[in-house]
Amino acid sequence: MSNSQSPPRVSGLSALAPHYKVVLCDVWGVLHNGLRSFEQACDALARYRAAGGIVVLITNAPRSSEYVVEQIAGLGVDADSYDSIVTSGDVTRGLLAERGAIPTLHIGLERDRTLYNGLDLQLVDAERAEIVSCTGLRDDESETPADYDAEFAALVARGLPMICANPDLVVERGHKLVWCAGALAERYASHGGATFVAGKPHHPIYEAALRRASDVHGVPFAKSDVLAIGDGAPTDLKGAFREGLDVLFVTGGIHAADLGPADDPDADAVHRFLLEERVGARAFVPGLVW
Repeated sequence: MSNSQSPPRVSGLSALAPHYKVVLCDVWGVLHNGLRSFEQACDALARYRAAGGIVVLITNAPRSSEYVVEQIAGLGVDADSYDSIVTSGDVTRGLLAERGAIPTLHIGLERDRTLYNGLDLQLVDAERAEIVSCTGLRDDESETPADYDAEFAALVARGLPMICANPDLVVERGHKLVWCAGALAERYASHGGATFVAGKPHHPIYEAALRRASDVHGVPFAKSDVLAIGDGAPTDLKGAFREGLDVLFVTGGIHAADLGPADDPDADAVHRFLLEERVGARAFVPGLVW
């Protein structure tokens, strides 16, 4: 199998399933939209597992995996749909743990502070901070990255690095796109600040997910045995492409507006999009189904 910039549209996961032992599947945009789960997508993964496949959910959520398990269960994602979850938050905790009891400024929603449970770091205000940990905007319903320009300029002037717990630029919440931590990390870098990002499309989260899949499988497997599923070009597609993994592109996610009707994307538009993004896919589907 290979990643192509002119991939075919397939009927669903069943068309590819016999070729792969492991699926690394994105969560937000593929299994749910932030408000409800996609029943057919969850069913597709459950059927894949029932046939002997392993599913590891790989998500840029800025929280540790146990909180994501609880969150997606509340949205209707059944536990039969996956074997394990690896989050950007899990990998970020490792980066922060390496720095010990460093005074840390948290930027993000209050609920994301669970990311720091059990770590030695000290959460402090901007004046006392020596590092910035960003999980998102403080109010992702009304703020934009531009609202942080003055604050970021001051932090960068003091030489504070930023660790970004969610590389996503935007996600779809219902039918609305909301800004994520990745957009703040880009803004921080535009001011000259140093940023460290652990989630998709970067290697650490894939390394962790493949290691988790090996633990579940019990024996090593080749990358050619792995299919990544995702809807985001800057994260899911680029990350899988860099790792040498085949990818099933779900076109009805955050890029749907660029690709024609959400339930019937234009194949030529998909091909042009992949060329422009300099990534490839094994195949594409409007939404994940069996």
